[in-house]
Amino acid sequence: MTEPSKVIHVRNVGQEISENDLLQLLQPFGVVTKLVMLRAKNQALLQMYDISSAASALQYYSNVQPSVRGRNVYMQFSSHQELTTVDQGSQGRKDQDLDPNRILLATIHHMLYPITVEVLHQVFSPHGFVEKIVTFQKSAGFQALIQYQSLQCAVLARNTLQGRNIYDGCCQLDIQYSNLNELQVNYNNDRSRDFTNPSLPSEQRGRSSQLGYGDAGGLYALHPSGGRAVTMAQMNNAAAVAAAFGSGLPPGISGSNDRCTILVSNLNTDKVDEDKLFNLFSMYGNIVRIKLLHNKPDHALVEMGDGFQAELAVHFLKGVLLFGKKLEVNYSKYSNITPAQDAHDYGGSSLNRFNRNAVKNYRYCCAPTKMIHISTLPQDITEDELISHLEEHGTIVSTKIFEVNGKKQALILFEDEEQATEALVCKHACNIDGNTIRISFSQLQSI
Repeated sequence: MTEPSKVIHVRNVGQEISENDLLQLLQPFGVVTKLVMLRAKNQALLQMYDISSAASALQYYSNVQPSVRGRNVYMQFSSHQELTTVDQGSQGRKDQDLDPNRILLATIHHMLYPITVEVLHQVFSPHGFVEKIVTFQKSAGFQALIQYQSLQCAVLARNTLQGRNIYDGCCQLDIQYSNLNELQVNYNNDRSRDFTNPSLPSEQRGRSSQLGYGDAGGLYALHPSGGRAVTMAQMNNAAAVAAAFGSGLPPGISGSNDRCTILVSNLNTDKVDEDKLFNLFSMYGNIVRIKLLHNKPDHALVEMGDGFQAELAVHFLKGVLLFGKKLEVNYSKYSNITPAQDAHDYGGSSLNRFNRNAVKNYRYCCAPTKMIHISTLPQDITEDELISHLEEHGTIVSTKIFEVNGKKQALILFEDEEQATEALVCKHACNIDGNTIRISFSQLQSI
């Protein structure tokens, strides 16, 4: 029998399984510090932060068959005690062998669009609290230093984002650990930012704020292809989409739709209201407004934050069963919903999921499944209490309450997708003992 190790050997890793899929299997048990895909052998090696984390993962999966994208994978301790990786972006030289550090050094290759502090914050903040960002220009290209509040967040960000593109087909991230102990930020502007000290002054025009790191003056000569102006909101959304999906969108998603308003029909008029539609459609993007049509009571208009989010909703919700009705979901002929007394406005709602952690929420977009994931639960909640709260919506097959970063979460497996969908639309954002719970669909096959 192989002796315990920080390194886990995973077999039967098909070509459809990504690095991020494997990270999602193991990150609930601790920080994954390194990952090596052995594509030719359909295998992978993942190194946990310590042996106890690896042991916890293998103990859990000894009772639950891990499955990724419909394929069973098999795990065991590796004969390796440590992994040695090769840095792909540095002319084949060995990895710097720097210890994991809460400060990351990111080099942007193939940079066709401007990269600012706001864009980098949008990409890196879903993985933990970012304290400081500094950008500069070096001979290696445009670079940035990103300082996290904790080591674990920095390791997670590096493992998740390494090699990904910020924008589709360009702005590739090459991320290494820095050897610095603390970043010094003198100005809060589009080249540097201290998120723990918002009172810092902005830089005077023409002056470099980060002489100790490099000169970023050449950045502003770059423009989007074709000369078309790109707003910061569009850039931030594009960055989040690219960070979530890498260089390829989910099958069936073109990314080219520009229609934001959706027509939903065949609704159960006795049970559906605007808030329930918000709970369902907010899985795929921010909601601006929702309007039930009085002349067609089983029809509603849903205005999404942008065309890409609308495309996700149409793709994943077309034909979904809700309250015994098969939903028809199509693009509307209207470009937006006119503000009116009978149109519910959700633009400023804190419940819009993509205001924060946009990258993570894009990554978890999927069609409704039998499994729901619940977060922000009360710390002392029991499985019986959770079942009592949800059982009116269908037959619960199994449940699991667990803790991530000190916060209670749960997985609930229903008998079918319609029951899980009903639970989500009725109970998302409801209150349990003073906690506003959040519910999403899980792509896990079993608990």
